Amino acid sequence: MLKLASALRNPFSFLFTRSTAEEQVVAYLTREHRRGRSVADIFTDRYVANRLTREQQGRLLERPDLIHVLGEHDVAAAREIFRAR
Repeated sequence: MLKLASALRNPFSFLFTRSTAEEQVVAYLTREHRRGRSVADIFTDRYVANRLTREQQGRLLERPDLIHVLGEHDVAAAREIFRAR
């Protein structure tokens, strides 16, 4: 019942929610990057490809919180490789 009331207050809230798959991939990216892997390399993993569409993967590379954690330089390199695919 609480969700219904929340939806009635803000009927477009679903547009701004993130899927659990995206959050799981963010956690995976962060963990693997801390282990020393490049962001571009991590995006080639099946784990990422099996959970997110290419559009969702591209959106991840635009998230300010992820850019902050992974580093602007690494994310920029991943964007270049991502666009080339």
